[in-house]
Amino acid sequence: MNADRRIVETLVVGGGPAGSATAMTLARNGVAVELIERQPGAHDVVCGGFLGWDALAALRRLGVHAQEQGARPISRLRLASGGHVIEARLPRMAAGLSRRCLDEALRHAAETAGATIRRGLTVRGGDAAGLSVRLEDGSELRAGAALFLATGKHELRGMARPLPERGGWAVGLRAAFVPDPALVAALTGVIELHPFDDGYAGLLLQEDGRANLCLSVAPERLRAARTIDGLLAGLALEAPLLGERIVQAAGAEWISVSNVPYGWRARGSAASLYRVGDQGSVIASLAGDGIAMALTSGIAAAEAFLRGDSGDLFQRRWAARSARPLRVAEGLRWAAEKAGPRRAAMGLMTLAPGLATLGARLTRIA
Repeated sequence: MNADRRIVETLVVGGGPAGSATAMTLARNGVAVELIERQPGAHDVVCGGFLGWDALAALRRLGVHAQEQGARPISRLRLASGGHVIEARLPRMAAGLSRRCLDEALRHAAETAGATIRRGLTVRGGDAAGLSVRLEDGSELRAGAALFLATGKHELRGMARPLPERGGWAVGLRAAFVPDPALVAALTGVIELHPFDDGYAGLLLQEDGRANLCLSVAPERLRAARTIDGLLAGLALEAPLLGERIVQAAGAEWISVSNVPYGWRARGSAASLYRVGDQGSVIASLAGDGIAMALTSGIAAAEAFLRGDSGDLFQRRWAARSARPLRVAEGLRWAAEKAGPRRAAMGLMTLAPGLATLGARLTRIA
């Protein structure tokens, strides 16, 4: 064998929730699995940090308890648009936890289960037919039985998602900041959502006491604003309550991800290639729960492999399973990001706050 080429039984590329859930499930069932993570240590990613009840259930199934990581309990949803504010109880208890904390806990659990975790390795490309990936140092890793692609919203050359030819995919922005006591009180037990023209923002408290502010925005709106500061200044005028929150985020470090294809899902795959997390389906987090989708898809892919199901069969079944949550979330996102439908929806929910609860329930992954 070439010294620069190594074969492993199963290979997971990406160490986020989907990749770790996959590796953990395989390892606990006696399968030799190696997981590659490009970051050498704990790090932040663009994510709202919201763990719905379905995500919490998936974590418990994996033996990871969010409360032990310091997750902040969330029982209420607050929607704010213009001068209107609506509050409703969530169907079940949820939580706020940073991805920095969550991902480290999951990787540690996967390693404890017997998976080999290799950090600080950047994958430069791959070959779906050969189940191989090329590392930055020029070496190659090949999966003897199956390759699980869990690179999130980032494409891998040679294995890019088969996205349709269209522009306008959303841009994600995220910052964490120290809130003042009044904002801490306002966000305690709450996930706060601020829909606006061509986007929305989410705000919650995470385990370290900081507020996590995450935005999804149409690229044309960000281009028109020229800078993130310009975008935030415009939003402060358009959404007064969000503007009050944004003031406290002054000086915070922003991270971003572009071309987020909300509503997309893979309809098939190569025989031994399993796409999990955002590589398999991408839900709008305004109403959906991307972390639950990631965890559940990772578990489902590993279980499909253990049953002997092909990557193509798994992908088609996952596409069917995730269809309803994605469609409902896309409908809600469309209504939230358009002024007329947003006003009508806010009016209805003012009369019947339970509609917001219903929307949250319908976007859960079964």
